Amino acid sequence: MLQLSATFDLQQDVVSSIFKKEATVGIIKEYSGIVDTRILNIERDGGVLYSWKGETGTTRIGKYDPNTRQNKLLYTFDKQVCVSSCSLNKEETLLAVSLAQRTRTEERLRPVSKCLTLLIEIHPINNTKVLKAVDCRVRVQFLHPDTERDSVLESHLLLVAEDGYVEQLHVMLVRQEGYRVVMLNPECLAKDRVAEEFSWVQWDSQTQRLFYLTYREKAVLKCVQFCHDRNCETLFELVLELPSNPFSCMRFVNLGFDHHQETQQEREEMRMVVITNNTGSMCVCYSQPACVNQEITYTIVLVHRGCSKTFSVALDGTPSPCGTDLLPLFIPIGYYVVVYLSGHFLHCINTRQQELLCHSLFLSGVDAELGVLGSDSVVLSLPESSLLDLNTGRMYTVDLNPSFLMDLLHCSHSRPDAQRLAALHCLLLYMGPNAALELKIIDWICDNVMPFDTFDQIQEFILASLYRIIYKKCLSLDEVLPYSSVFEKKKVPEALDQVPGVTCTTELHAEPVFKGKARSLQGYWEELQWSTEKMKYFEAVPNPRYRASQNLPDWTKLLTTLKSKNKKASNYLRHIEENTKQVLSMVDSWNLDQKVVPLFQEEDSQQRALIGLMVDKLREHLNRHLPRLGKKKIDVLVVNYVAKLLELIRRMLESVWLKYKLGPLVLCLKQRGSSAEWAVFHVMCRILEATKTLCLPLPPGYHTLLSVLGVRCLPRHTFLQYVDHGVLQLTETFVSRLMTGRCVLMNTESESWQYSPVLFHNLDNSDANEELKFSILKRLPESMEQRICHLWDHPISSACISRDYVRGLLEKHAKTKGSMFMERDEPGFRPEFLPLTFLTKILLDVEDRALNPFEEQENVDARFVEETALKQTLILMGFQDK
Repeated sequence: MLQLSATFDLQQDVVSSIFKKEATVGIIKEYSGIVDTRILNIERDGGVLYSWKGETGTTRIGKYDPNTRQNKLLYTFDKQVCVSSCSLNKEETLLAVSLAQRTRTEERLRPVSKCLTLLIEIHPINNTKVLKAVDCRVRVQFLHPDTERDSVLESHLLLVAEDGYVEQLHVMLVRQEGYRVVMLNPECLAKDRVAEEFSWVQWDSQTQRLFYLTYREKAVLKCVQFCHDRNCETLFELVLELPSNPFSCMRFVNLGFDHHQETQQEREEMRMVVITNNTGSMCVCYSQPACVNQEITYTIVLVHRGCSKTFSVALDGTPSPCGTDLLPLFIPIGYYVVVYLSGHFLHCINTRQQELLCHSLFLSGVDAELGVLGSDSVVLSLPESSLLDLNTGRMYTVDLNPSFLMDLLHCSHSRPDAQRLAALHCLLLYMGPNAALELKIIDWICDNVMPFDTFDQIQEFILASLYRIIYKKCLSLDEVLPYSSVFEKKKVPEALDQVPGVTCTTELHAEPVFKGKARSLQGYWEELQWSTEKMKYFEAVPNPRYRASQNLPDWTKLLTTLKSKNKKASNYLRHIEENTKQVLSMVDSWNLDQKVVPLFQEEDSQQRALIGLMVDKLREHLNRHLPRLGKKKIDVLVVNYVAKLLELIRRMLESVWLKYKLGPLVLCLKQRGSSAEWAVFHVMCRILEATKTLCLPLPPGYHTLLSVLGVRCLPRHTFLQYVDHGVLQLTETFVSRLMTGRCVLMNTESESWQYSPVLFHNLDNSDANEELKFSILKRLPESMEQRICHLWDHPISSACISRDYVRGLLEKHAKTKGSMFMERDEPGFRPEFLPLTFLTKILLDVEDRALNPFEEQENVDARFVEETALKQTLILMGFQDK
């Protein structure tokens, strides 16, 4: 499930380098044996501080730079010392060290402090100042503030004492002789008391935040934010429901690694960590070790969601006593928190969409193993999705394994639906955007095109892919935009809300308190504060999440409006069309290359209207629930969202098109479809079903392409049944191609019809094809039927055209005064058939007096009427074929 990539190996990156370097200068004796090397700390820039001891009795401290992959010697003690904590300032001019001192037998009568904290000038090595000599452990940590200045002549050092207090030392520096950097006044260093009376403390190097836990009547989590201007302030407080006195001794998190602490203090009664994300989320994770009943409980406090989730997992195997080996690791991966208990389970918890268990992936047994870590590994979780194995000295970056997740999807019969749904969301949201991975998922959908018992994989693919586009923009969008089609169901299936062996309870937690500058700070604190306040609103408002399926009544009204001639309706349609133009122009800008599938190449009035309606309704929804975003940002977000929807469906079709190797001959209506075309037709029908249920628009041209495949793949009577049941929609482009072999394209500016030739033969007028064409004509709206009928080269269509022409011409001039019959002496006038001759004379006379109402269509005139009448008479008399 998890993919570990080694980023640092103490033996290869440090020890081997030490041997090589010292061998070049002839120092062989000191390093002829095993080098005792220990990792001490990891700074903000990723540099690894370490110490090593040689056989001659010295102790050295060095730094490994992951960017250059080079080692640098920082300081050498002329005797062996036990370095328990170490930190280097950003400019690499000062080194802070805490030494664990142990009393030798001959020195027992002399009082010796257990911890000696030193501040050493190392640029160059010059002065050493004793900061503390106390009987409690002290961790040291330099601040690494964000600053644009290349050289800063001040450093700020945190001293975190086991007695439960934190001091900040302000060290002013001065440059001497052009290169020497020394402390300005080492005897009088300014210091501040930052925090006190706590039993647990965590340092976040990337954000320069210090979290600590105090316990009086209740456990209170506090956060101190350090700024680049040497100021710090407690900005955040949160009351936690923890057991009484959860920590019997001080616990340090992310403050280096003390390899010399007392063994009796090793056992952890509770493991706790705070995980933050730059999008504005905060999770407080804690767990107690499993005991006799072999059930472990862990809690994730979702501060940004105003609730906490407590999970209880039954452990398999032989019961064992409580111990640190049964405390899980909490590993941040994106907006997931992975809870890992070696040898038992791995739980990938979704901290953004936490309502249902099916959106978090739970694995146990072999699936939860991490192969590169041995059974005896002592593993610590580090910030930035990293792990450290203290026994081997290796560091790993942690990521989700896409190959494992894809294998999990393919095991459709042996895996529960909840696991497959969670795996699908992990692939689409965390791993994306990844074109190769997306293609594999589409292939999987093609192989499993029918919906599962509890969810529709096509709907999940569409909604999760769209959610991936916007989830980084604003945390509160999680509550108002769709994430999964499961929320569209009236009742969530039990199989999606239950995981065997796992129970989950949800509780509301106390509201966090934002203090001081947090009210005015921008960025993380502003987003977190706004999210927590907005959750109260979302809890009070019914259905804050946008559901496109609720647009169905408006969609039905819009279809009626499309046929209306009301001026108000016309204004509304123009507004909808403007929305559509914005979306389609954005799609066009993304697809400048040649298109594989013929989409976006025709006018589809219904789909264009649905596109504009979705833009209108989604914009209205966001403006109502998230006005803080601003109208301009919402407009851009909405247009981009709908455009991505159309683009996503286009990519799905292109992937399917290429998978089954379809070419342009698929548009030829005379040939029958192959098995590959039938497979594509099936997939397209499923896409249509999935989007229709959610009331989502399709790219213009989708229905035409589907109908073409339907004619090629389905028996004629089945094709007509698909039309009658609304599966296939008869577009004007499709019908015109069926009747004439020509595409009809609409010019929206001039509102005139244009014809473009098609390279393929249309259906001839055989009895079977003629029956199909008449069946389709009968199913067309009257307005479309008249237009299509004029395009069909058939005696009956010609007769219809003639009747319409004569009726319209005579009705238009019915009120004309005087005789309409005038003698005409024209060469070529044929009087053989007197009734037809008489009618032709009338029509020719009227044509001279009025404009032809049909001249913009087919150049219909009296001669056309005459020829049509004669031809039909000959057909009826059996002298001519159709």
